[in-house]
Amino acid sequence: VLVAESGGDSVQAGSSLRLSCVVAGGTFSESHMGWYRQAPGKSRELVAGIHSDGVTTKYAEFVKGRFTISRDNSRNTLYLEMNALEPSDTAMYYCNAVTPGLGAIMRPSWGQGTRVTVSS
Repeated sequence: VLVAESGGDSVQAGSSLRLSCVVAGGTFSESHMGWYRQAPGKSRELVAGIHSDGVTTKYAEFVKGRFTISRDNSRNTLYLEMNALEPSDTAMYYCNAVTPGLGAIMRPSWGQGTRVTVSS
């Protein structure tokens, strides 16, 4: 399975970005997926997860109300709409699978990620 994340950029606080993740191979439409992030010097953490059917979602407390996860199974693509960005959102963002309960799975294989930098 190959993933390609994109959409990251350097923006000012309060700005918006939309991240995309295209997944090739595997069975995307049957996979529960999530966005993770890793800030410099910190561990990777789960930001948001979405059920394979695209209906059930779950968010980390620090992004609730600001970020929206969605997916297009016809395009094998996962999205993360990020609004009201804060400097603390600065990180590399990755997509990967999550558990059926939309929890984190720290798999050994990750994509290149896409960098988000938010300045104040």
